[in-house]
Amino acid sequence: QVRLVESGGGLVQPGGSLRLSCAASGNIFSINVMGWYRQAPGKQRELVATITSGSSTNYADSVKGRFAISRGNDKNTVYLQMNSLKPDDTAVYYCNLRWGYRPLMDYWGQGTQVTVSS
Repeated sequence: QVRLVESGGGLVQPGGSLRLSCAASGNIFSINVMGWYRQAPGKQRELVATITSGSSTNYADSVKGRFAISRGNDKNTVYLQMNSLKPDDTAVYYCNLRWGYRPLMDYWGQGTQVTVSS
């Protein structure tokens, strides 16, 4: 059983910063990809950023230069540092952990609300 627990969401003014954390526990394969996705009201869930177990990163164009994804020393924690936040960043942010192929092992956190508003 794999469990993902997110924290760090909240209300912030435009231009502000937030740091999201996600701790994964359970039987986790060492070669994996962790990431953050978000879903705004009335919109589909979209990729924000991912990081491999080898620390390769990938970002959505809309957050490049503002957000930074990283892993903790234990490799089972992932962070998302969000700077220069905009109202368009308002969404529920979900942590994701995945590995394998046929079958793909794909796990999601419960989500944490980020609201950017003055």
